[in-house]
Amino acid sequence: MEIQGKTFFITGGASGLGAATARILSQAGGHTVIADVDAEHGQAVAKELDGRFVKVDVTKSDDVKAALTVAQDTFGGLHGVVNCAGIGVASRVLGKNGPHPLDLFERVIDVNLIGTFNVIRLSAEMMAAQPPWDDGERGAIVMSASVAAFEGQIGQAAYSASKGGIVGLVLPLAREFARFGIRVMAIAPGIFDTPMLGLLPEDARASLGAQMPFPSRLGKPSEFGQLVRHIMENTMLNGEVIRIDGAIRMQPR
Repeated sequence: MEIQGKTFFITGGASGLGAATARILSQAGGHTVIADVDAEHGQAVAKELDGRFVKVDVTKSDDVKAALTVAQDTFGGLHGVVNCAGIGVASRVLGKNGPHPLDLFERVIDVNLIGTFNVIRLSAEMMAAQPPWDDGERGAIVMSASVAAFEGQIGQAAYSASKGGIVGLVLPLAREFARFGIRVMAIAPGIFDTPMLGLLPEDARASLGAQMPFPSRLGKPSEFGQLVRHIMENTMLNGEVIRIDGAIRMQPR
């Protein structure tokens, strides 16, 4: 895929990994549509990149359909989708105050897994209706997994389950969408310097970074975005999960 002139739909694009990805793709000449519930920051990112912002709850089909229509109507197509919208919680299944709240577990699965699937099913329909490029490709979809899908820590049952579901989606979707020329990939980040981690004290952030074998620091959102760009440009990447984690393997706690 040539990034120049292509349209990219990025959920969770108002901050963190999503915003960094939008900047990388925009710098390469792509058009960006920022889809997020955070209107203030989403509009700022869209303005910075000469893109479009649409307020979107990924769990709501009408929101997603409307946003995808904006992408198509504004820039004339849909060529790449990057799913960065997600939430994280920490709760033991058997905690001091009783069992894990079921509604909390359901919310994490709803946003991280079902929301991602909702975006994919609707965007793939739009991509499949487009004419292919010379090599038969019509577009690419990237999902955000996590190293927690493989080494979930105590208190991460909901988050790990949601990201494990993402990993489980990759191959069947890549196989199904192959006849349309649509690729499906996932990235499993380790510990990255995102707004979620920004809530932690500096000593806690430094401690997390020191756990990385090399480089011994938190990952930079731009490094995630660079990998997304490479996935978009490298047509042979399909049906796989790529870890970007500095060789870390998470401990039980």
